Amino acid sequence: MEQLALITRRRDHIAIMRKSFGLLEKIISGEKSIESRWYLQRSAPWDEISAGDTIFFKNAGEPVTIKADVGEVRQFDRLNPLKIRQILSKFGERLGYSGSELNNYFTQIKNKRFCILIFLQNIKKVKPFDIDKKGFGTMSAWLVTDDIGKIKKIKNPVFKQNKLLR
Repeated sequence: MEQLALITRRRDHIAIMRKSFGLLEKIISGEKSIESRWYLQRSAPWDEISAGDTIFFKNAGEPVTIKADVGEVRQFDRLNPLKIRQILSKFGERLGYSGSELNNYFTQIKNKRFCILIFLQNIKKVKPFDIDKKGFGTMSAWLVTDDIGKIKKIKNPVFKQNKLLR
């Protein structure tokens, strides 16, 4: 069953991606315009993301390099392989998968019970920055915060001969 997310406050999100999938390149090129998250149980950002929010993207172990605004969010629950095939048939190319990639992707997610589709807009590269995941859990692949500035790591300024260098 599809549900629309009903969150009204604006939030920032950090989506942590697997580098081996090459999805950041597909996002910045426009080949991937929908971010999806598939779960066995409801997990962030389920019911925590809405249109107007901002997502910052990074590969695991690397700095944040891309940001996008959320245009729309669709949530699906009580999934089964048939429903998953229908979602992939309708949105697969916009998820950044085609042909055999889509079949391989289906094999990975065919037993999931929940799906969130996040429609991206205003995709931009950003000056790379690191984040502090303290308090989110080391295995978290999606972080939700009221303000990215709260978890953005600030590089310590370097002092040399009484002058501040940045």
